[in-house]
Amino acid sequence: MQKISLVAGLAVLMAACGGEKAPEQTPAAVPAADTAAPAATAAVPTGATHDVRMEFDGKTYHFIPATLTIKAGDVVNFHNISGGPHNVAFWADSIPAGAAAVLGASMPNQMQPLSGPMLVEQDAIYSVSFAGAPVGDYKYYCLPHLAMGMTAVLTVTQ
Repeated sequence: MQKISLVAGLAVLMAACGGEKAPEQTPAAVPAADTAAPAATAAVPTGATHDVRMEFDGKTYHFIPATLTIKAGDVVNFHNISGGPHNVAFWADSIPAGAAAVLGASMPNQMQPLSGPMLVEQDAIYSVSFAGAPVGDYKYYCLPHLAMGMTAVLTVTQ
């Protein structure tokens, strides 16, 4: 019985101390092939700022406005008003050619390509710059509320 208690106590002690430490790697030990290419940099916004409200009215989820026309260079603030968590995600096959690279560079903290993070807190804002964005329609949705019809369209003009 004492041996079992001793072994169990040592196991708990090793777990609490983190067990065996992995050897530290120095930057020189990382092969050159593993270094990532620099990410594309977002263009600097030059235009107006627009607010798109993400809301639940007690029955349905909405982007307000559901259609918005902006100019290339503008910024859109996606604003969690109620019913969150919300996010903004663009359909890759429903944006203009070349837009994925521009959005990828201007959407920080993406959950996956073209999909912004979840806004959990009320009044949280996620900003997306359309500086350098190609002209055309950008269809988007809120991932948690897509099945409930939370979709919208943004049109970028010159």
